Order: sequence, then C-alpha cells, then structure tokens
Amino acid sequence: QVQLVESGGGLVQPGGSLRLSCAASGRVGSINTMAWYRQAPGKQRELVALITMGRATNYADSVKGRFTISRDSARNTVHLEMNSLKPEDTAVYYCNIGMVLDGIGYGYWGQGTQVTVSS
Repeated sequence: QVQLVESGGGLVQPGGSLRLSCAASGRVGSINTMAWYRQAPGKQRELVALITMGRATNYADSVKGRFTISRDSARNTVHLEMNSLKPEDTAVYYCNIGMVLDGIGYGYWGQGTQVTVSS
C-alpha cells in the first residue's frame, strides 16, 4: 500500500502565494507521473498540473504562468508553487501519482488539502 500525505494548504489573500507538498511512502514503485488536481464546490475534479518522470510538465490553462510543479524523485515528493492566487483557485487540492510496481500500474490519491483565496 502507498500513502500520500499532503501539506501546505490554507487561507491566503488574493495575489498571495502558497506551496503545496505531497510525499509518497510505503510500497512505492517506479513513479511515472505526479500530479495535482483540484475540486471546487459543485464542480468536477480537474487537473491542475502534472509532471512526468522525465520532468515534462503540463498545466491547466487557468494556472499557466502562475503555478509551478516540481518533483524530488529521491524523496518521492511533488510540490506545487502557487503564485498570484485568485479567488477562483479556491478548492480542495489532491495529489495523485501513477506508478508501476512488479509490472502492474497503480494510481493513488492523497486525502486533499484545502486552499482558500479570500480577502
């Protein structure tokens, strides 16, 4: 089993910054992708940012230029640096990993961390 522990959420004013972190532990295999998703009240969960094993990245259009995803492969950790935050960024943010262990692919989710952007 793999556990994902997220940290770094909270309340921030518009224009502010937050840094989310997610650490994977347990039977962690070869991690191919690490990503952040978010879900606002009444909306579907959406991809925010993704980073591959080769450090290629993909961002939602709404966060391009403001958010940066990075990973520390040695520590099985992924970070999301969020700048110039807007009220519409308010959501629960979830960490996700895609990995292979013993030839089988797995996907895991974190428990979510609340980000609230409000004055």
